[in-house]
Amino acid sequence: MKTAHAVPASAVSRNALVLLAAVAAGAALYWLRDILTPLALAIFLMIMIDGVKRAIEERTPLDTRWAGVAALIVVILGFFASIAIIVNGAASFFTDATGVSSGIGPRLDQILADVSHLFGVSTAPTAHDLIAGFDIGPYLTRLALQVQGAASGAFFVLVYLGFLLASQAGFRTKLVTMFPGREARSEAVAVFQRVRSGVEGYLWVQTVTGVMICAVAWLLMRVVGLDNAEFWTFVIFIVGFIPVLGGAIAGLAPPIFALVQFPTYWPALILLVGLQMILFVVGNMIQPRMQGDNQNIDPVVVLLSLALWGQLWGVVGMFLSTPLAVMAMAVLAEFKGSRWMAILLSGDGEPYVDKPGTAQARSTRVKTPRPPTAEPD
Repeated sequence: MKTAHAVPASAVSRNALVLLAAVAAGAALYWLRDILTPLALAIFLMIMIDGVKRAIEERTPLDTRWAGVAALIVVILGFFASIAIIVNGAASFFTDATGVSSGIGPRLDQILADVSHLFGVSTAPTAHDLIAGFDIGPYLTRLALQVQGAASGAFFVLVYLGFLLASQAGFRTKLVTMFPGREARSEAVAVFQRVRSGVEGYLWVQTVTGVMICAVAWLLMRVVGLDNAEFWTFVIFIVGFIPVLGGAIAGLAPPIFALVQFPTYWPALILLVGLQMILFVVGNMIQPRMQGDNQNIDPVVVLLSLALWGQLWGVVGMFLSTPLAVMAMAVLAEFKGSRWMAILLSGDGEPYVDKPGTAQARSTRVKTPRPPTAEPD
C-alpha cells in the first residue's frame, strides 16, 4: 500500500492565499465595473492612438508631436462616428420595423406553418400563441438603460483618455524611478512593448478581416434588397471584435430579418449561405495567416475569457476579453512563479508575443532604447 505524500504547509498556505486573492480581485472588478470599464476602454483607445501615431510617422513627413495630434483626431472622430452610426442606425431600424409591424405577424405565422408542415405537424402555432405569455416590457426597459449607460460611459471614456494622455509626459520619469537598474528597466519596457504589440496586432487583424467580411456582406444585402444594409454592415464590423459570439451574430442576424422582410425564403437563404461562406474563408484561411504570433492564445482560453469578462463587465468585457487575455499572458510570463499560467494561456506553449530567437524578439529584449531621462547607473 502506497504512502500518501504530505503537502508542505507553506505550499498549502500559498495556494490558499492565491485563491483568496483571485476571488477578491474578481469581486473588486465586478463591484467597480462602472469605474473600471470606462478606464479600460480609455486605455484601449490610448493604445490605438499610439499605433496610429507611429503609422503616421512612418508614412508621412510629420514629426512626433503633429503625428500624435493627427492620431488623436482620427481616433476621437472614429469613436464619435461609431456612436453616431449606432444611434442613428438603431433609430432608423426601429422606425422601419414599426412601419412594417402590421405585416410581421402574418409573415411569422406563415413561417411557423411552413416549418410545422416540414416536420409533419398538422396544426401550427401562431405568433400570437408563442408570445402571448411573454412580457417584453422588462427587456425594453433594460435595453433603454443600457443605451443610456453607453451614452454616459462614452463621456467618462473621453475624460479618462484626456487624463491618461496628460500623464504620458511623466511616464518615463516614473519608469526610471521605479526601475533604477538599467536591466530591470529594459525588462519593464520589453513587457510593455509585448503587451502593446499583442493588442495592436489583434486590432489590426480584426479590423482588416472585418472590412473584408463587411464588404461582402454589404454587397449581398444590397443585392437582395435588405433594409438598413449600412446599419447591419456596421453591426457586423463591431461584433467582429467579440470572439465566438460575433461570428454567430454576423452570420445569422441579417438572414433572420430577411425572413421577416421578404415574402419568400430565397433572400434569407442567399444571405445565410453567402455570409457563412465568407466567415468560413476569413476565419479559417485568412485570419490564422494574419494572426501569426500576435494572438498566441489558446482557443479554450478565448472562450473562457469571453465568459469571464462578459460576466464581470457585460458587453464591454466581451469586446476587451481577448486583449485582456493577451495582456495577462505577457505579464504573467515575466515572473517565475506565474510563468506556468502564461504557458497554459498560450496556444503553443510559448507565451511571448515575439518568440525567442527571432530578430524582433532580440531587438525587444536587447536593443530596447534607454529612456532619455534616465540617470547614469
